[in-house]
Amino acid sequence: MKYLLPCFLLATVHGSAVTPIQKVIQLMSDMKAKGVKELEAEQIQFAKFKSFCQSTLTQKQKEISDETRQMEMLAADAQKCASDATRLANEITVHGQDIEKASKQQADATAIREKERADFETTLKDYTESIDAMGRAIQVLKDKSATKKQAALLQLSMDSSLAETKKGIDSFLEEGAGADMDDEGAPKADGYKFQSGGIVSMLEGLQDKFVDERDELSKSEAKKKQVFDLLIQGLKNQVAQATKDKQEKTDFKQQKLQKKAEAEGSLQETTKNRAEDQKYEKDLSDTCKKKASDFDTRQQLRKEEIDAIQKAIDIISSGAVAGSGAKHLPKLLQKHESTSLAFLRSAAEEPAVERAVQFLQQQAGLRNSRVLAAMASKLGGGALDKVKKLIEALILKLNEEEHKEATKKAFCDKELAESKATRNEKTDAVASLKAQVDEITAEIAKLADDAKKLGVEIQELNKAVTSATDIRNKEKAKNKATIRDATEAQTAVAKALVVLKEFYQKAGEATSFVQTTETVAKLSEAPAIFDSTPYKGMGDSGGGVVGMLEVIESDFARLEAQTTAAEAAGKKEYEQFMEDTQVSLAEKQAEVDHHTALKAEKTNQKNGLEGDMAGTQKELDAAQAYYQTLVPDCVDAEVDYEQRKIQREKDIADLDNAVKILQDEA
Repeated sequence: MKYLLPCFLLATVHGSAVTPIQKVIQLMSDMKAKGVKELEAEQIQFAKFKSFCQSTLTQKQKEISDETRQMEMLAADAQKCASDATRLANEITVHGQDIEKASKQQADATAIREKERADFETTLKDYTESIDAMGRAIQVLKDKSATKKQAALLQLSMDSSLAETKKGIDSFLEEGAGADMDDEGAPKADGYKFQSGGIVSMLEGLQDKFVDERDELSKSEAKKKQVFDLLIQGLKNQVAQATKDKQEKTDFKQQKLQKKAEAEGSLQETTKNRAEDQKYEKDLSDTCKKKASDFDTRQQLRKEEIDAIQKAIDIISSGAVAGSGAKHLPKLLQKHESTSLAFLRSAAEEPAVERAVQFLQQQAGLRNSRVLAAMASKLGGGALDKVKKLIEALILKLNEEEHKEATKKAFCDKELAESKATRNEKTDAVASLKAQVDEITAEIAKLADDAKKLGVEIQELNKAVTSATDIRNKEKAKNKATIRDATEAQTAVAKALVVLKEFYQKAGEATSFVQTTETVAKLSEAPAIFDSTPYKGMGDSGGGVVGMLEVIESDFARLEAQTTAAEAAGKKEYEQFMEDTQVSLAEKQAEVDHHTALKAEKTNQKNGLEGDMAGTQKELDAAQAYYQTLVPDCVDAEVDYEQRKIQREKDIADLDNAVKILQDEA
């Protein structure tokens, strides 16, 4: 069998002008065209997929990076909140201990105060009862008989709860009445004779002493109560403040715990999202790599398939097959405008050069190839060898163009990739530096604001120091003048008291002139005159004046003591205020200095970062400018490169076919 053709081709041998060889070549040409088309379509399809992979993976990696930074921030926030909550819990415990301590001190002080108060009331009652008893005894001693007076003393001794009262009365009774006791120890009927100058004076002295001691006891009780009230008020204030601080810190701790829980919840959610994004990124990356590998394999197979088809076409189109067919099957030949070898005619019908020219013209018309059209017009009427050399020279030229364009494309691909990497790197670097500059700028602004606030606080403290010093100086001058005046007043009052007391003492010792009856008779016409009672001065009015002066003297003494105490307290308070203020000023000034130094350091950092950012921006601008130089030759030209390559390959194939036509003729 001369041709191994499918049955459907055998059926067309006698019913069509197309030979079986031409039909096979047509089918293989269609297969090659389809393969090339599918190869190109697959390249376009993969280019889109590759672009999707690159953009999606870049975006997903950025999201993962952002989520990682967010997780770090959330973890830091949660840790900070936990640390704050722990610190607040410790402070709350301390406040609770302070409350418990102050409450215990309050309870202890109250118990001591109640005991002191009970002792005071008991002692006061004893003093009052003793004073009342002595008053009654004195009255009885003055009014009753000797026996009853002695009985009154005994009764007073038994009734009195004060040891000193009992001791004095018992001693007096033993000394004054021992000789008048009978054999059984009982006083004789007239055994005690009242001595008005002794016992009454003793009782009155004791009574005055007890009155003074009772007054001192009351004053002491008042001072103790005042001290107790101040202590209790202070402890209550401590409890109230500690309670307030404890509640505030409890609320603040709860807020910190809430924020910690929120941060941990956000961290958990972000961790989950990042894990999902990482899985998606890995799956997509694996898929893209697998698809890229599959694409390379498929492209290689498609190219090998196209090459195999082309080789088959070349073999079938050669003289050994097509030539023999044209020679032995002339009656079955028929023009077919749609095949690439439609102009393969027998050597007897047309010359080889003419057939080659017609073939090139036909292919130029089919594919709109200016190269083939120019070559066809150039070859018209030439000799076979010359035509063949011209075609081979053109094929060589086209191959050289292909090599140059491939070299240029490799250069462009390399430079574009490096330019893109550089631009991305510099863009990220500029963004990172700008973020750092913005952060440091915010820190510098905050440091300046804090320093300004501290400066205002320092000014306020200095104003407070000046004001407190002025107030203290005025207060000191006023207290000094008050103490001086009180001292001078006490001296003057003391002198007046000496004068009055000396006078009344002398007046009490003086006797008055006693007028006889005769003298009165002689002076019957005389006006009424004082009686015979010795004049001892204005006893009541004099005593009132002395008492008032003594009160005045004690008032001035109290004024001096209170002013002296107030001066000491004011001085101590002022010194404490100055000490605390100086400490606060030193601390605030230290903070200002620290803020200023830190601000200068941050400013230097900012200047350095801005310099780095400017340099990086220049590098980015240079990279952008270089990229623009690549655009005309690499980016814009890239659009037509594949088409030119395919067109050139087809032109070379057609030129090869033309050469084969000439070779067949030779």
